[in-house]
Amino acid sequence: MTHSDCVAEFRRAMVAAGLSLVNSNIEADGIIHRGRAESDKAGSSNAWYVLHLGDPPYGAFGNWRTGQSETWTPASFRAATPAERQALAVRMAEIKAARDAEQAAIRAASRVRAAKLWNRGRPACNDHPYLIKKRVGAYGVRDLRGQLVIPMRDAGGTLHSLQFIGADGRKAFLTGGRKRGCYFAIGRPGAEICICEGYATAASVFEATGHATACAFDAGNLEPVARSLRGKFPDIRITICADDDAETKNNPGLSYAEAAARAVHGYLAVPVFVERAQ
Repeated sequence: MTHSDCVAEFRRAMVAAGLSLVNSNIEADGIIHRGRAESDKAGSSNAWYVLHLGDPPYGAFGNWRTGQSETWTPASFRAATPAERQALAVRMAEIKAARDAEQAAIRAASRVRAAKLWNRGRPACNDHPYLIKKRVGAYGVRDLRGQLVIPMRDAGGTLHSLQFIGADGRKAFLTGGRKRGCYFAIGRPGAEICICEGYATAASVFEATGHATACAFDAGNLEPVARSLRGKFPDIRITICADDDAETKNNPGLSYAEAAARAVHGYLAVPVFVERAQ
C-alpha cells in the first residue's frame, strides 16, 4: 500500500466514523495532531488524530468534546503475524497514554479558566432577555457581559466547565471543558431528582414540581448524569424529563431519555403537546 493510499484509507475511516476535519491535511508522522471537526463550532480544535506509516501502519482519532476515540489499521493488516500484532498493541497503548495526558492537561486548563470566568460574573437577574423569553427565573446562574453563565460540576462539586447563553438564546461551551457526567443543580434533593437537558427546561420543572432538578445540557449527557446522581443518591427516585424531538430523525430527546431511565431504574416523563393530541 502506498503512502497516499494509506492516508486516503485512514481519512475514509474517520469520515465513516462521523469525524470530518475542516481544512486539514493528514500528517503521517506518528504525532498527535488537533483540528476542528465539521460538527464543532468555528475556532475550536477538539478533534484529534495520529497516523504512523511504519511497519505496520497504525492510527487513531477522536474528538475530546464528545469523548469519541477510535483506532485504525489498514485492511491489508488483517493477515499480520502475531509479532506484528503485539508490536501494534504496544504502539496503540503509547498513543492512548499520550492522548490521555494531553486531554488531562486540556481539562486542567479549562477548570482554571472556568473558575476565573465564573468568579468574574455577577448573580443573574430574572430580567435577562433569555429568561424572560423562557418565562423562568435565575437560579444560581450568573451574568457575564450580558451572557448567562451556567456552571458545569461533577457529583463531587468540582467545577469543570461553563455554558454560556446569549440574550438571543445562542449557546456555547467553554472550549476544552469536560461535559460528560457534569450537570447544574437547582434546589436541594429530597425524595426525588428530575434530570432535564437544558437550563430553561430544568428551571420550568423545578418551578412546576418543587423537586430538585439537574440540567444535563444535552440528550447524550442524560445517562452519564443519571448514573452519576444514582451513585451519589442510591435510594432516591430519579425521573428523566425528556425533550420530545418528534420532528427529528430517531427522536434523540426521547430515545436518550429512555436509555437514561433504564440505566438507573428511574422514571420517564414525556411532554404532551396539545396541538399534537388534537
